Amino acid sequence: MKAAYTGTENIPFKILLSHDPTHWDGQIRPDYPDIDLMLAGHTHGMQFGVEIPFFKWSPAQYIYRQWAGLYEEGKQRLYVNRGFGFLGYPGRVGILPEITVIELV
Repeated sequence: MKAAYTGTENIPFKILLSHDPTHWDGQIRPDYPDIDLMLAGHTHGMQFGVEIPFFKWSPAQYIYRQWAGLYEEGKQRLYVNRGFGFLGYPGRVGILPEITVIELV
């Protein structure tokens, strides 16, 4: 991370792509507070859950503090994409595949 970050100190808006959302709490928030947006995946929503307006549940939430969607802490944001594929079981129940489009304005 140190090598990748070097030379970006004067860039006004920083986006980091990091596979595992635990990297946000583990290193980015405490050590790199000027990274504005981190994009992650990894969890797949555990391919099982319930997602309806105003309610979201998956066993993934017992393993990952941030497991799907947008999270905000101060001026930093993390977006965790549930992904398009699978791990192990070749399907999904209640957690649909996701392709995210982010528009920066």
